[in-house]
Amino acid sequence: MAEMRCEIVTAERVVFDGKVDMVVAPGIEGQLGILPHHAPLMTALTYGALILHREGQEDEFIAIGGGFMEVGPNHVTILADSAERADEIDEERAVAARRRAEETMAQKQREDVDFIRAEAALRRSVIRLKVARRKRRHGGRSAPGTGQSSG
Repeated sequence: MAEMRCEIVTAERVVFDGKVDMVVAPGIEGQLGILPHHAPLMTALTYGALILHREGQEDEFIAIGGGFMEVGPNHVTILADSAERADEIDEERAVAARRRAEETMAQKQREDVDFIRAEAALRRSVIRLKVARRKRRHGGRSAPGTGQSSG
């Protein structure tokens, strides 16, 4: 299978820089699957799980908190607002953050700034938990022939 270079960068660090066979990214209008020789594309990303597929290796899961993706013929660059590899996520902290966000949302009005912030925090914590648990539950393996996780 053909490969392409993928870079995932935040303001703080380079999260990933290497060759991949496929990138599955959470676009603002749905999941995007990017293969080598893809047409040029620039799009916004939302909170979600980013999946890096490499033939013969475990898929790598990364929780991202929005950003932008630029696709060239053999290159994908992701400028993420935040990004954490599955093995970097502290599940206990993510559960605690989800609980705090849910409590704040239960007490506030929908128009309240704190409610909006709590809603964003809830979304981040849920994505982080999904990514961390998917890696643990499936060992990072993808469904046969799909390049995507079976969970």
